[in-house]
Amino acid sequence: MPQEDFFPLTPSLWAATAAPAPDTAPLDGDAQADVVIVGAGYCGLSTALHLAERGVRVVVLEARDIGFGGSGRNGGQVIPGFKYDPSEMIAMFGAEKGQRLVDFAGSTADAVFDLIDKHRMDVPHVRRGWIQGSHTSDALKLAERRARDWGAQGVATQLLDRAETARLLGTDKYFGGWVDPRGGGVQPLSYARGLARAAIAAGVVIHTASPVTQLAQAGGKWHVTTKQGAKVVAERVVLATNGYTDDLWPQLRKSIINANSFQVATEPLPESVRRSILPEGHVSSDARNLLLYYRIDHTGRLLMGGRGTFREPDPAQPGDWSHLENVVAKLFPQAAGVPIAYRWCGHVAITRDYMPHLHEPAPGLLIDIGCQGRGVGLQTRMGQALAEYIATGNRQALPVAPSTIKPFPLYGLRRLYVSAVIGWYRMTDGGV
Repeated sequence: MPQEDFFPLTPSLWAATAAPAPDTAPLDGDAQADVVIVGAGYCGLSTALHLAERGVRVVVLEARDIGFGGSGRNGGQVIPGFKYDPSEMIAMFGAEKGQRLVDFAGSTADAVFDLIDKHRMDVPHVRRGWIQGSHTSDALKLAERRARDWGAQGVATQLLDRAETARLLGTDKYFGGWVDPRGGGVQPLSYARGLARAAIAAGVVIHTASPVTQLAQAGGKWHVTTKQGAKVVAERVVLATNGYTDDLWPQLRKSIINANSFQVATEPLPESVRRSILPEGHVSSDARNLLLYYRIDHTGRLLMGGRGTFREPDPAQPGDWSHLENVVAKLFPQAAGVPIAYRWCGHVAITRDYMPHLHEPAPGLLIDIGCQGRGVGLQTRMGQALAEYIATGNRQALPVAPSTIKPFPLYGLRRLYVSAVIGWYRMTDGGV
């Protein structure tokens, strides 16, 4: 997809309320580095920061602006873990490897909040826990298993009955749920900009408005060329573009489904309504296949997110977000009369097995892809792991082994089969 066709960042609540971006400029001449990172999102910036702290010379090249992709558009929920629970990961990968994955997955939220504190980032954030509501009796059994699984890993999980779920969420539409106390929320674009400021302070050079058009090897080095014709020569390249991946590396774009996640945000809630929705500061997403996720931000607005059309919506057509506005009214009738102030969307990188993927398709080239909707913590922690691997060569630092790039079958028909799956889920997922 051409870069100019992406939904703009500016209609989002985050663009309206974020801390200022650090000063950056396009790459206007040739440069050298130890490592070039393509993509100034959470993974790219975290990798850059942690490499620079080890004394590695890093240049980051970003096609648009810092956090332009999913890092500046997501719901700001910091949720630890992967799609799979600890017992599932241990069953899938064996006791030793599975436990390493569990430990990695369990550390992702800590990575975010530790960095915010360490670098004193100007990032509104809260850490009161994440609630997963159970919309059916089967989903309640899932909550029981997840609370038990993570409880066995030493996490102080809490299983919620229907009444307590209603009190903590502010809606009576769930059978129950569970609480993971490690979760929380951030202003996601401010966090991306905070990572960038910390990276620059550590010595990283970030060039925005510098889309990379070619990766080539010559003389034992990587030559990374931008649209303007300028290039950076380096020993290694990290490609961290996730849901905004293009055709820079063969077949990579076809190895994910870059589904759209839509969001709306209200005007600040009246105080009486504000006290009734997520009154203790939790963030929440439920157990639907087409999950709904919601929270209150630092300005007192209610955010609601979920899947939408595969195409990029039209900012001038509010009807493209009507499904979420209807959900707000049904799930939280006390907020039904509060006007919607912001509507936006962004891409989520979904892999075939719902796991993060790492690839090393050529010597010195490392690729990270796949967020599964938990990118804030996952990609922050992934950046730490990639930095350790690049700096030391220790493969045990990586949560998953590098694998071969495998495109989705019948990729050209993805819009059709994804639309069919979404239609099926809408009929069977349980309404609100």
